[in-house]
Amino acid sequence: MPRVIGDKCVSCGTCEPQCPVNAISKGDERYVIAEDECINCGSCEAVCPSGAITETEEV
Repeated sequence: MPRVIGDKCVSCGTCEPQCPVNAISKGDERYVIAEDECINCGSCEAVCPSGAITETEEV
């Protein structure tokens, strides 16, 4: 399952350059991860200062 960026995202952009497959881009309200491109490596999750990136979307 690919990583997802939840509501905690503060749109800082720290995650985008960390993605080795360029699956992260700026969305309307926050950054988003392209589900079909994400290789689930966790690089983005490791650098996210707000803890917004997880393996599954928070409920």
